[in-house]
Amino acid sequence: MLRHPASRAASLSARSRIIGWMMLLVALALSAELLIAARVLTERAEAELDQELVHEGHKLRDYAGRTVDPATGKPYREVRGLLAGYLAEAVPDADETLFSLIDGRPAHRARTEPLARLDTDPQFVGRIAGQEQPQTGTVTSTAGPVRYAVFPVRFEDAPDLGALVVVEFAAPVKERVASTVRVLGVVSFVALSLAGLASWQVAGRVLAPIRTLRRTAETIRESDLDQRITVTGTDDVAALARTFNEMLDRLQSAFAGQRQFLDDASHELRTPITVIRGHLELISEDPAKRARTLALVLDELQRMNRLVDDLMLLAKAERPDFLDLSEVDVTDLVMQVLAKASALGDRHWTVSDLTEQTVLADNQRLTQALMQLAANAVRHTRPTDRISIGATTVTDRLRLSVTDTGTGIAPEDRTRIFDRFTRLEHHGRRSRGGAGLGLAIVASIAHAHGGRVLLDSTPGKGSTFTLDLPLTPAYRPHRPAAATTATDLPRTHR
Repeated sequence: MLRHPASRAASLSARSRIIGWMMLLVALALSAELLIAARVLTERAEAELDQELVHEGHKLRDYAGRTVDPATGKPYREVRGLLAGYLAEAVPDADETLFSLIDGRPAHRARTEPLARLDTDPQFVGRIAGQEQPQTGTVTSTAGPVRYAVFPVRFEDAPDLGALVVVEFAAPVKERVASTVRVLGVVSFVALSLAGLASWQVAGRVLAPIRTLRRTAETIRESDLDQRITVTGTDDVAALARTFNEMLDRLQSAFAGQRQFLDDASHELRTPITVIRGHLELISEDPAKRARTLALVLDELQRMNRLVDDLMLLAKAERPDFLDLSEVDVTDLVMQVLAKASALGDRHWTVSDLTEQTVLADNQRLTQALMQLAANAVRHTRPTDRISIGATTVTDRLRLSVTDTGTGIAPEDRTRIFDRFTRLEHHGRRSRGGAGLGLAIVASIAHAHGGRVLLDSTPGKGSTFTLDLPLTPAYRPHRPAAATTATDLPRTHR
């Protein structure tokens, strides 16, 4: 089998696609997280700037209510002095500045140097001058965008109109937000990289059984079906590996059956073909000898035909349509088999046991198996021997048995007699009554019903062959296992 040149690339591509999709999903999730975090931090920073503006307005009101004019020792009565005193005490932050307007013109400024001098910007001053109601807004300065608030101040008996202008520079705040987002971005990138590495390792472990499965499939030959994948875990990949191993079991069984079928057929057919060819080559012109030769050839052809039919039956036992299941009355089955089998030979035919039971089975196949066992019993008994056919139930099992008082079977032969083309000696000579496929057919029929063949035999006293079947069979179209012997079957009367 040639290794496909793209097999490794396909495996890596599958791994890469898995990692790619995982990385894409994680990247999308982290990107969405960064966007949301940036939006939330920006809105929070803007809200803090507005709070600072409002806070300065409250501080001015508190200052006007609790502070007195140093020159008079009384509460302030004019705007200029109030705003000058407040700005003298105020200590703005680095990204904040305060100044006052008196009648629309800048008057005083807080002590710290601001990031941009908006009190000297005519355009800005003209925009906020003359405001009689508190106002907030946003403008652009040389230091970037700023958020400002104007708090007008007027005394009832004073003509001057003053205002406190609070300016919050947004650029430093936005820079802090951007810095935080960059840190989050770096952390997200590191997390994405670590997730990619971890995913690569995890995907490699998850796909390892699949790669092993591929390598095993590449190395499988018809002559080498013994390799299996080691299965660990209970996930879908492990289930796939188990299914692949089961498929290899079936393939190995099928190939072994095919090889055995060909070996058996070639071995058994070679002899009659040789016999037929030899006699046809030497056929005599004498009519009597010609007739004997033709009779012998026809006999060999008939034996070949029976052999081929038996081999085809064994091959069909592997197929799902081997059985035709229906309701079978066990009593009727036993009595019909007894009536048919009594014509096979002059023996004492009896019924050993009967059970009133109806089972789901193939009536014709069971009849075929019991008739084969009966014919086998006839070949290994004498006219004075007894052959009994019976049926019993043990818990959820049905046992159909054929018992004889014949020659019995030696212990060393009790397993191999179920192999194909096995013929034992009886009465001191090798059996020539068949091709040695009968018991193999019986075992196949039992196995197809989900059962087995049990054998209990004592040399010189007889044998009992039993079809041990479930009352409700689970059809299994596989090759039958070796039959079970002696100790699995209770002793029956002979």
